[in-house]
Amino acid sequence: MSARDEVLARVRRALGDAERTPESPPPSRVRADHRSRADVLDLFAERVADYRATVVRCAEDEVAGAVASALSGAGSVVVPSGFPAAFLAGGDADLRRVDDTDLTATELDRVDAVVSTAAVGIAETGTIVLDHGPGQGRRALSLVPDLHVCVVRSAQVVADVPAAVAALDPARPQTWVSGPSATSDIELDRVEGVHGPRTLHVILVGA
Repeated sequence: MSARDEVLARVRRALGDAERTPESPPPSRVRADHRSRADVLDLFAERVADYRATVVRCAEDEVAGAVASALSGAGSVVVPSGFPAAFLAGGDADLRRVDDTDLTATELDRVDAVVSTAAVGIAETGTIVLDHGPGQGRRALSLVPDLHVCVVRSAQVVADVPAAVAALDPARPQTWVSGPSATSDIELDRVEGVHGPRTLHVILVGA
């Protein structure tokens, strides 16, 4: 008998002597869609905050004030086409609004903030998804400026990833954002703002 055969024989004997136990059933998972609508929205706000993003919940008529507060301290903001003008009605008069006219990465880097709407919010993961439709702008807008203020309507928040995939158009480009951009080195020192905005501010409307 070769050394290989002897090793395999010992393994077989060990497995044969092992006590057979029935396979454990998979852990139970309460489907998110069994939660109340209020619970889904609460979970979304909680998970977004877990990523060190700021979450503000407000009514429709409070959005302009919430956006203005989020942009406080910013000298300039890029506004994508289709972003509701009413949401910027309460802004600082000194805030410079920049329309996206195919701004280069260098030009975007000179802008302090970006405002956008979203396509979907995911409660289980605290993720916002942009499909770059009206009010959301192209992908570069959500990656270059240091502050991203994103307005998400409560009706856009779904329970989990499968529900989000079902709600999104697969033919459209998508950007999935879970908190501000961050990475860690080998010593686990967290650095924010490396691959995208350093600060994410989510305004949840109608929750």
